Amino acid sequence: MENYPSRLLENAVNELAKLPGIGRKTALRLAMHFLRQNPADVELLCDALTDMVKNTKHCTECYSISDKDICDICGNQKRDKSVICVVEDIRDVMAIENTGQYRGVYHVLGGIISPIDGIGTDDLNIKPLIDKVEKGNIIEIIMAFSTTMEGDTTNFYLYKLLKKFNIIISTIARGISIGDDIEYADQVTLGRSIINRTLYENMLAESGRR
Repeated sequence: MENYPSRLLENAVNELAKLPGIGRKTALRLAMHFLRQNPADVELLCDALTDMVKNTKHCTECYSISDKDICDICGNQKRDKSVICVVEDIRDVMAIENTGQYRGVYHVLGGIISPIDGIGTDDLNIKPLIDKVEKGNIIEIIMAFSTTMEGDTTNFYLYKLLKKFNIIISTIARGISIGDDIEYADQVTLGRSIINRTLYENMLAESGRR
């Protein structure tokens, strides 16, 4: 158990250590770093975090993070609203947008099916996606999940729900290596995976899972 010279320092370390991937030693280094900074700069960081937590919204159409009720992508009249790319979270939206190769809109599930992490179908924004398709204005659903077991499980579950509709159901091409997260893929590879997407039904036939 560490002996801190200051209760205030210990409290700061305790809170910083709650962040993902941050151990107590790293938390202590961060706390010491903040102590060496101009108090005004530290206050700017605190204000930015507080503002984000209090005022960040979720787009009412795609469930992405936004400053407004409708995000800039959904509100852009030049985007093709008949094509929806379904992703895990905002990081995947950012990664795909950075490729500059996609002009449709998105639907953020808010996670992927992962029983080991306690994430089931009821925890995700699946029903709103089905509701969109049922309205009859959707031509294609692109499933863009990381190539992991959880991603493949989510792909298959959504396919089973969507295949009854008269729409194209596709998935990004396997330019993304097995086990890779979309957010870490380079822009060229990810862009090509979007452009060269394939029918999910064909992928199932190749894997013998259909």
